[in-house]
Amino acid sequence: MMDITLPELEQVINYWRIQRPSTGEERALSPEVNDLAKLYALMIFHHQKSTPLETLDPVCLQLIEGWRRQAA
Repeated sequence: MMDITLPELEQVINYWRIQRPSTGEERALSPEVNDLAKLYALMIFHHQKSTPLETLDPVCLQLIEGWRRQAA
């Protein structure tokens, strides 16, 4: 498998923000965007420029693969 970089993850998050916009008066993130944002935050916290896809939970991996399919 491959890695995902922080800039790629930013693109994935932006893609899913368009697909599943924030809702309610509080503008809550969708579950999809929330899961990706947690991954992004952990990468920043651990000073990771990229992370191996095989280490991701299945939900994040599925979201990334969905983004890659539409970008192809």
